[in-house]
Amino acid sequence: MVGHERQFHLYLALAMPDHIHLLLRPLQKENGTYFELGAIMKGIKGASARQINILLQREGALWERDSYDRMVRDEEEFQEKVQYILTNPLRKGLATKIGEYPFVLDLRGETETLPV
Repeated sequence: MVGHERQFHLYLALAMPDHIHLLLRPLQKENGTYFELGAIMKGIKGASARQINILLQREGALWERDSYDRMVRDEEEFQEKVQYILTNPLRKGLATKIGEYPFVLDLRGETETLPV
């Protein structure tokens, strides 16, 4: 999120009352290396915390310092993570079926992602 260079491809985002799930893939830089996940998360947390604090007219830390990252190695594991994320509101009693929970951004079928 530094500058305007897109650093990751976002597949799925789901906001729960006390945490957020993101399914994303770091993009490759021109030099062949990939953007670092830690830097991506720092950018997401920083930008979102600033905006949320403005909206709530508050200051201070918003997110926990650490993230719980998982490496997805194949299509099967990708689909497992999708199901875990989409069923999280059901497990917490916030919805009764997939698709009912409103705080989901599902870009898995998109050819273009948001410029993040």
